[in-house]
Amino acid sequence: MTEAAEYDFIVVGAGSAGCVLANRLTADPGTRVLLLEAGGKDRDPWIHIPAGFYRNIYNPKIAWNFQTEPVPGMNNRRINWPRGKVLGGSSSINGLIYIRGQRQDFDLWRQMGNAGWSYDDVLPYFRKAEDQERGADDYHGAGGPLAVSDLRSPHELHDAFIAGAIELGFPVNDDFNGADQEGVGPLQLTVRGRRRCSAAVGYLRPAMRRSNLTVEIHALAHRVLTEGKRAVGVAFSQNGTLRTARARREVLLCGGSINSPQLLQLSGIGPADLLAENGIAVVHDLPGVGENLQDHIGARVIYRCRNGNTINEISHSLVRQAFTGLEYLLMGRGTLMMGAGPIGLFARTRPELESPDVQYQFLAGSSAKAGDPMHDFPGCTIVAIPCRPESRGWLRIRSPDPDMPPAIQPNYLATRADRDTVVAGVHLSRRIFQSQAMRRLVTEEFMPGAAAETDEDLLEHVRNTAGTTFHPTSTCMMGQHRTAVVDTDLKVYGMTGLRVIDGSVMPTVVSGNTNATCIMIAEKGADMILRAA
Repeated sequence: MTEAAEYDFIVVGAGSAGCVLANRLTADPGTRVLLLEAGGKDRDPWIHIPAGFYRNIYNPKIAWNFQTEPVPGMNNRRINWPRGKVLGGSSSINGLIYIRGQRQDFDLWRQMGNAGWSYDDVLPYFRKAEDQERGADDYHGAGGPLAVSDLRSPHELHDAFIAGAIELGFPVNDDFNGADQEGVGPLQLTVRGRRRCSAAVGYLRPAMRRSNLTVEIHALAHRVLTEGKRAVGVAFSQNGTLRTARARREVLLCGGSINSPQLLQLSGIGPADLLAENGIAVVHDLPGVGENLQDHIGARVIYRCRNGNTINEISHSLVRQAFTGLEYLLMGRGTLMMGAGPIGLFARTRPELESPDVQYQFLAGSSAKAGDPMHDFPGCTIVAIPCRPESRGWLRIRSPDPDMPPAIQPNYLATRADRDTVVAGVHLSRRIFQSQAMRRLVTEEFMPGAAAETDEDLLEHVRNTAGTTFHPTSTCMMGQHRTAVVDTDLKVYGMTGLRVIDGSVMPTVVSGNTNATCIMIAEKGADMILRAA
């Protein structure tokens, strides 16, 4: 074992949150920061092309391909959970969609006892992070590190989907992060110019020019070093050597909802019985580490299209691919400028609801699942994503070996409310496809197909085909209860010098894509640290 230098802060994980902290903490030239990343550099060119999401999401060179335990609510299927394995973490491989969540999400966090985390409290940090191409207003910021831009992928199916939703009575919404989330419209993306604006691009690149930031890649954290109940450093392996680094002030865990609880458990901080089962000495018995796991599932409906102008045909034609590449290079628009779902809809499946309970993403293309080859026929897809699942699962280490992935049980569809909501969401998907605007462009339903008629049929379709939308949260939950892991300052209960600052601290998963909220959490966390100095 070799001992590295001493730093003021050690940040574990160069994903969305870790890149933010590396930037904000090193703005003070007198503060030395070490950033550890288990993956490598973000050099793959497809990382930086927006539509590269479809190519890279399961690429083992840049993604950790985790897999859940068999999920009872999904007919005991194991679900693949990719997470980023490069600088920028999952912000380098995600679908680029910029959705923060609803005002009600953050006000609920406050009602759960988390003072300082209401919508009014967190909005300034969303605005601070943002470089909104439309300019600043009450809800948005301009000049921040994270670029947010409008869709540049026009398509007749996009227009038809919007028109179909309007036929059903949904309002047009050109800003899902503004005053109200409900409605239909194009989704904004974390894109600057023609390139993805990951957290590595927006936050880390500028910070790497500072001499007080050290970035170590291929550095896998083994455990947090402790003296009594104080975190004093990190042990990590790099190029076959076990190294240590010490932190004068704090160790900051930013590994996300899988790796942060895993590292805590490996470090002897977690449920005592689980630690004992794995031969790990208990530093602090903290039952909630790895509990309360939440994630969004996506239920897909696919239709065949009349015209051969979908992504499917592009993927199977070298001529079309060449044209698409030229359109991207010369005009900065077209298919290669798309994220995971170009058009969005937030809808209430029951009129008595106060706010939307299902998010939809529409794509002029189709495949058996994300990352698979596109179908060999013209097709389009709508994905129904229940916004506020009740079901909670868990994550637990299976070995003291940090290279062994933990056991992950998301427990999808464990509650009646979750099952009812996803079925209602699929019904609404079908209604949109039956609108006059959409019927002009689509033919028959390919999946689940006309044979699926009843609620039970549709639920079985979801159990057999739905998967993650890559939004795991809450495994180091912020709160005041027995299974809370961090307090409202994101400090780990029972420890000193140790915080978790990433999506794992969310009390509940937000109504939308989680990357924007992870970055907000890190902006607020950095501010807390700097104010405490």
